[in-house]
Amino acid sequence: AAACALLRALRRRGLSPGAFKCGPDYLDPTFHRAASGAQSHNLDLFLSDAPRVRALYARGCENHGAAVIEGAMGYYDGLGGASDRASAWHVADTLGVPVVLIVPAKGASLTLAAEIRGLRGFRADSHIVGVLLNECAPALCKTLAPAIERESGVPVLGCLPPLDAARFASRHLGLRAAEEVEDLDARLDALADALDASLDGARFTALCDRPAPPVPAATARKPAAARIAVASDEAFRFVYAETLETLREQGAEVVPFSPLRDAALPSGVGGLYLPGGYPELFARTLSENAAMRESVRRAVRGGMPTVAECGGFLYLGAALCDAAGREYPMAGVLNGRAADAGKLVRFGYQTLCAEADSLLLRAGERVNAHEFHHWESSENGGDLAVEKGARRWRCGFASETLYAAFPHLYLAGYPALAERFAAAARRYGETHGFV
Repeated sequence: AAACALLRALRRRGLSPGAFKCGPDYLDPTFHRAASGAQSHNLDLFLSDAPRVRALYARGCENHGAAVIEGAMGYYDGLGGASDRASAWHVADTLGVPVVLIVPAKGASLTLAAEIRGLRGFRADSHIVGVLLNECAPALCKTLAPAIERESGVPVLGCLPPLDAARFASRHLGLRAAEEVEDLDARLDALADALDASLDGARFTALCDRPAPPVPAATARKPAAARIAVASDEAFRFVYAETLETLREQGAEVVPFSPLRDAALPSGVGGLYLPGGYPELFARTLSENAAMRESVRRAVRGGMPTVAECGGFLYLGAALCDAAGREYPMAGVLNGRAADAGKLVRFGYQTLCAEADSLLLRAGERVNAHEFHHWESSENGGDLAVEKGARRWRCGFASETLYAAFPHLYLAGYPALAERFAAAARRYGETHGFV
């Protein structure tokens, strides 16, 4: 809520802020887009290397008068819970950006100063320049701020009071998407109003103002020679903006379609991308669209290069249960039947290890990915080895024309994968007379 309040406040000041999210998050960026009116991008130092993250940040800042990066977890909480790698601090340190801590003030007082002082001193350069007190009434902020500043040495820049507008409904993977909140625009305005009422704008600007990062030379886009159909509707909304942009850089035209409403795949496409989402919420509607299920089944079984992650993987299965346990037929490309596992399954970062060449991966390659889902399939596949700390298992279906598995890939961090996908789609299109 605090990040959205700041984005909306900056937008109202005419700064057209760019927005970013630390870590593998699909839902928070939907709120950023609603608050700022601009695309939101992810910055992840596990899924991408530092040069790529710097480039993504610089390009995402271009043509914006401000930028807001929302952290994730605790400030120093990174890989495995015992490292600062890929933490919000790691991103801030890599980019050299100032940090404003959002500190929950409910039920606390002077201890906040100790916590802030500890956070600031935990690393030689914490990048912390100020704090905003969250869920803190303005009267309490006036009392706490002088003590916090005196004892911690960190300026208090304002507060966000307790507001009904800041309370968003959630489901098992996090917040509901912004598109599902009917009164979102009014709520964002209420958040910005509350922040504006207390924010020390001059001090905030003085502490946070930095030159815009230099934009690297634009990657020369390959001529558009492939068309890739991308599932894009309420059931399949978990896709990174950078993934689509990377596909375009590799010569792919992205063609959105809806498995919920369309009768068939778009004409003339040479590839199919089924991203994650919430197909279990729409299992009946997806199943009733038998024409689309048949179109997808014919295409994938006919050798169309296909990438299906998590929810997209479930859609390719034989059947999918909804939250009530009712089972519905799906595309039937794979044999698995999926149902609610009753818990979060294989949550977090992991590394995929390829043992043979396939559509996206080459033998011996290791690619970082992430996985989080509550629905489990009876047949997860075993073509890829997976490592997560000391844990090992197998997953996925990987062939010359298919990647279908629970792990989400981040193509912006591995442009070679996007290049291979686009090239395979081009070849399929040439073979079938589309190119």
